[in-house]
Amino acid sequence: MLLEFDLNKNVAQNAEDYYARSKKVKKKIEGVENAIAKFKKELEQEIKKEVKKEAHKEVQKIELVKKWYHKFRWFFSSEGFLCIGGRDATTNDIVIKKHTDPTDIVFHTESPGSPFFVIKSEGKKIGEATIQETAIATGSFSRAWKQGVTNTEVFHVNPDQVSKEANTGEFLTKGAFMIYGKKNNIQVKLELAIGLKDNELMCGPIEAVKKYCTTYLIVNQGSQKPSDAAKKIKQSINAELDDIIRVLPAGDMHVEKN
Repeated sequence: MLLEFDLNKNVAQNAEDYYARSKKVKKKIEGVENAIAKFKKELEQEIKKEVKKEAHKEVQKIELVKKWYHKFRWFFSSEGFLCIGGRDATTNDIVIKKHTDPTDIVFHTESPGSPFFVIKSEGKKIGEATIQETAIATGSFSRAWKQGVTNTEVFHVNPDQVSKEANTGEFLTKGAFMIYGKKNNIQVKLELAIGLKDNELMCGPIEAVKKYCTTYLIVNQGSQKPSDAAKKIKQSINAELDDIIRVLPAGDMHVEKN
């Protein structure tokens, strides 16, 4: 380290000069350190802002993919109608109370443990193919599947025939409704299919799934647990196991390629 001395000054005066210089240098160093700390803080804030922006974008993407009807049983019929059904008592209530319009058609079975399914007409005439497919879905997602019944009877009515008002002395539990007037009965075979429609995992009547899904599997009653069936389905369809299990009917089954 090289030190310079002013020969016109004594040692004490030179020492004083160096002390003054060191104070200036120290101030500059403190200024640089403060500037660096400020820069780091601002950089961290900017990074946090960018992370939040990216996270918000990802959430928006997820919301775009996750549609309102995904909370229910659902499929699109071969004629293009959205058909939704309850998963339990709570969603049965929601389907009927919040998502049923006067021109829709409501489906149910005489036996307890059945979803209420609704064909969303959107003001269009509903065809026989959609009615048949929705009847199959109603029966297949009912308790009849778990009981090993291969065929069951389903009925459909107009929305104004469905009411929460019970007869005198009767009480309606959550998800239960009174049906008034004539019922249109249909005998159906319990069978479904599962596939991907525009990256949406759709489980429903075979004809409906076949219309929209290039790759699909047939789901019939059998001896496989839903978790085992889901693993087999995953080999052909790129979807999460939990998502596959969620759309399958309750009860043992047999899965085969179409």
